[in-house]
Amino acid sequence: MDDLAFDDLKLFARVAALGSLSAVARERDVPVSQVSRALTRIEKTCGARLVHRSTHGLSLSAEGDTFLAYCHRITGALDELQGEFAQHAGEASGRVRVAASTVIAQYLLLPSLGALNQRHPRLRIELEVSDRLADMARDGIDIAIRTSTALPDTQVARALGHLDRALYAAPAYAERAGLPQHPHELRQHRLITNTAAPHLNQWPFEVDGQPLQLPAEGYWCTNDTGLAANMVLQGLGIGRLATLVAAPLVQQGLLLPVLPAFSDHQPVPLYAITASARQRLPKIRACIGFWADWIAQTHKPDVTAP
Repeated sequence: MDDLAFDDLKLFARVAALGSLSAVARERDVPVSQVSRALTRIEKTCGARLVHRSTHGLSLSAEGDTFLAYCHRITGALDELQGEFAQHAGEASGRVRVAASTVIAQYLLLPSLGALNQRHPRLRIELEVSDRLADMARDGIDIAIRTSTALPDTQVARALGHLDRALYAAPAYAERAGLPQHPHELRQHRLITNTAAPHLNQWPFEVDGQPLQLPAEGYWCTNDTGLAANMVLQGLGIGRLATLVAAPLVQQGLLLPVLPAFSDHQPVPLYAITASARQRLPKIRACIGFWADWIAQTHKPDVTAP
């Protein structure tokens, strides 16, 4: 193990993250053969097969999973050391891996990247997009954008804004099937629901001043919040979307609010989660501070999420 260099650990972490030797080679601007030889040398040094290679791509062995966890811990410690010195210069630079849901990534983070680059041109953002909750330590995630703060002691959260949801349909659906005038009429319509987050299928309303929660039975179902938004846009049915996504589409005439008079708004906080040991790194602080400011300026009075 003494023969391993920090760059070996970083290379292996990138192989695990990208799942492709050619992708790592392109990122490093080197031949694929150079990356392959480096990986073989790392495995020989460890005395274990770390990566399974097949026609379908790469996957980590059990030993590879263990090695990856140590790669993240060791390179993370190096980042922290660099951060201690970078703090004195007030410089934000380096790669930041950010985990977010499809909708948050597409409609919140993506539109902000240009302005983030102008403010911090030496930052490089890598988005890890999935509706599943990322394992921050295993996946080498620097910042996770979430609505939950059920965190271990090793992580901290900073509020970025608030998220809300409401019902929407496309004009094509309204033309074909009409729109409900009361929440109970939703049973007569084709609804779009989320199989990955069943709690999002409990649709809240306020009727005659009293709360009413209706379980939505999906005619169309998906485990992806971004796909659910596209299904609504395609006129397939009525869906409960983040107003962050829907508000600009309503302004463009692509979506219509459904039952707005009965909406029971239940905004939830949106957080940036990071490891407590890394929260002081300039690159982490720069990203979180920027997004908090950006959300406050561009999504007021209310921000919404998936």
